[in-house]
Amino acid sequence: MSTQTQMGSEILEIPAAIDALLSNGAGDMQKAADALRETNPAFFISVARGSSDHAATYFKYASELIAGVPVASVGPSIASIYDRRLKLSLAASLAISQSGKSPDIVRMAEMARAAGALSLALTNHRDSDLAQVSQHTLELHAGVEQSVAATKTFVTSVVSAVWLLAEWQQDADLLKALRALPAVLETATQQNWGALVEDLTDAQSLFCLGRGPAFALSNEAALKFKETCRLHAESYSSAEVLHGPVSIVGRGFPVLILSARDAAEASVAEVADRIAGKGANVFVTSDHAVTANRLPAVRTDHPLTDPIALIVSFYAMVEQVARARGINPDAPRHLKKVTETV
Repeated sequence: MSTQTQMGSEILEIPAAIDALLSNGAGDMQKAADALRETNPAFFISVARGSSDHAATYFKYASELIAGVPVASVGPSIASIYDRRLKLSLAASLAISQSGKSPDIVRMAEMARAAGALSLALTNHRDSDLAQVSQHTLELHAGVEQSVAATKTFVTSVVSAVWLLAEWQQDADLLKALRALPAVLETATQQNWGALVEDLTDAQSLFCLGRGPAFALSNEAALKFKETCRLHAESYSSAEVLHGPVSIVGRGFPVLILSARDAAEASVAEVADRIAGKGANVFVTSDHAVTANRLPAVRTDHPLTDPIALIVSFYAMVEQVARARGINPDAPRHLKKVTETV
């Protein structure tokens, strides 16, 4: 992969960032996990926007699969704009923000803590406003991220979220898979998705699909296509796309499907083949597909860490798509690194 852009360089830094996180974040992670065991929350709320909200969606699936604890995404405007207080005495609150600066995220986290929730924050800045209002701050240890499009901070957010769950639930298999991630992600940065790059160079629109935890990564993929490639992309669950959206699929319409090796893989591959049968150019990260184009996928030692490797391979590909379309992914139009909303 070329490193001529800042985004490209930072994608290649992801394995080292995960290694730094695992090496330096254990103490804070254990304290937060101990607090979860002590409070035993009945449910979580998540507080986030943009890429951080996609990390929160991943956390939702992981929590419900590992711990059996439901997660509800709460709009930050409930506290910041509408000035309402929620009943959260039985809850834990997870706020995710790489900068920790957006006033609405900070206000919601502050309200959740005041309402009785155990408040946790994932942020790359330990001295941020979000860290100050939270009981437990889990620093991402991603280092400086200069590219406007978040890559290192997104992956460290996802890893931190699932690591928290693994420590809380004392899941030995998941903890082992997390420790192996740096080497696995090094391989993930080198996967050849060139056929998809070629197909998307002149595309106007596409679908991104996934199911379960991989659906959260599909949401992130669609956002990155918009941010870095000026390419309209919509994300759907593979369980939902056939309930209407598939109607706009025509011959040659590109579709990217992110599939982990988990209980959903067979059904996801079946959807990939059905859409390919309608004339779409479907690319899927599963060898279960028959007629859809198969993309190489690095597998991990756990179904919940598979999507993390997939998004790293995706990032390497989408940076190439941006350059192929003549766009500098380091300077997305109309965007800046930190967006603060009230």
